[in-house]
Amino acid sequence: MEDNRGLIVLLFCLPASFLFDLVLQLRNWFNRTFLSAPQRHDTRVRQIQSQVRHCNDLPEAEKKLMCTSRPNWLSLSITFFRKDLCHKIPIPLYDILELKEEVMTVRVEPMVTVGDITRYLIPKGYTLAVTLEIADATLGGLAFGVGMTTYSHKVGLYQETIVAYEVVLGDGSLVRVTKDNEYSDLFYCLPWSHGTLGFLVALELQIIPVKPYVKMEYIPINGQKEYCDKIRELSGAMDKDKQTPDFVEATIFSKHEAVLMVGHFANVKNAQEEAQVNHVARWYKPWFYKHVESFLNKPPSQEFIPLREYLLRHNRAIFWVVESMIPFGNNPLFRLLFGWLLPPKPAFLKFTTTPGIRAMTFTKQVFQDIVLPINVLEKQIDVAEEIFDAYPILVYPCRIYDHGPHTGQLRPPRSDQMCPGTNWGMFNDLGVYGVPGPVKRKERFDAVGAMRKMEKFTCDVGGYPFLYADIFMDRKEFEEMFDLAAYEKARAKYHANDAFPHLYDKVKPEIDVFQVGKEYMDPL
Repeated sequence: MEDNRGLIVLLFCLPASFLFDLVLQLRNWFNRTFLSAPQRHDTRVRQIQSQVRHCNDLPEAEKKLMCTSRPNWLSLSITFFRKDLCHKIPIPLYDILELKEEVMTVRVEPMVTVGDITRYLIPKGYTLAVTLEIADATLGGLAFGVGMTTYSHKVGLYQETIVAYEVVLGDGSLVRVTKDNEYSDLFYCLPWSHGTLGFLVALELQIIPVKPYVKMEYIPINGQKEYCDKIRELSGAMDKDKQTPDFVEATIFSKHEAVLMVGHFANVKNAQEEAQVNHVARWYKPWFYKHVESFLNKPPSQEFIPLREYLLRHNRAIFWVVESMIPFGNNPLFRLLFGWLLPPKPAFLKFTTTPGIRAMTFTKQVFQDIVLPINVLEKQIDVAEEIFDAYPILVYPCRIYDHGPHTGQLRPPRSDQMCPGTNWGMFNDLGVYGVPGPVKRKERFDAVGAMRKMEKFTCDVGGYPFLYADIFMDRKEFEEMFDLAAYEKARAKYHANDAFPHLYDKVKPEIDVFQVGKEYMDPL
């Protein structure tokens, strides 16, 4: 089965995923066509409040913590939180509520997806300041989790672009939370809280004006120090007055080879530029990272990509995860005949997860996005290679702001990480996805030991892993990495202690990763 994984995925998984997605799309179409009613938003929120109050009024013996009723398989998290142990509250909020062009914001309900909002905003000449590359990600999930993109060197994490949260608290009250009102302490704790402080019922997000295309320049660089220095230079990591491009990212193909990508919003003005337009999202086109790899042995080159296709450029191959599932998936004939079936839907993959598959999601593969200070970028790559030996590696520069001590789960950047004359330090997302080298070579691989080494390095340099993926820290180690002082106060003040799970309990793996890691250490 291992040797014929690609054929199994092609013959069974992809068609089933396509049908599964078709059913979901029909359901979403029905909801939006017949149940969509932005004008009924307040009524639906009152129903959520009523259900929360009902849970609070239950006899003591019947009381349980609360969570949303959204199935685990619909989330992009790798873990499966035990929702069966909680009172499950439906949050049927899927509408875009209001575009406020005069203040450059959009107000949405939490279940609006990246795909929904890009279809809505881009024809109007806007996009979110931070737009994740995966179409199925929900704006509410990103708000209570974390998001980062290739525009983040200008604005920071997704949470920095949120103007207001509307939240139903554990006592059933509805509050509008901003950084300047009486709930400012809660404002800084909601990101990275993963639904453990309240139910999100709406949020207001910053938007930016855009042009129809992104003019992309591909810059191949040999030498680790050379490409690391260039990333820092292009992102303005140590120069607050640097005129930076609209988009900056790098794909590192080996320790000594990388392609940097620099993008600017653009119009296509003439026939010569029209000839340079590349529709990278079409089903028959090479996967984006393979397209990028083709520039390794070319001089710097440029092209124009339609904006929405650029924003979702990694969607078809889920960055490069699909290659481990379908090794021949980037073959031109496969793309032409079957490329329209990609990507396999994350919801389908989670829906069909068996205990054995769940075990292999971390013992035979790696899915990690880690926020790390860019001044140790060389060390990041060395450590990732030593531990995982998995390429390509993704790098997005991103500002991390200093909002003061104990103002959220992220600690302020250290003094040597700050950009001089600013209140931010330049960090980066280190994205490591796919099959580790030892697993490919059918060698023994201690996945738990590897991840604990990565977590220790992350904590030592003042970084943070995205919490959608498995973590291997105990509670004490988790609280050393994340600053939970303000979070714990917010839980007590805003009625969360007896209403919602604790953050650590919400994001820790639902299985015994240490035991499973031992069982799956040897090659299959």
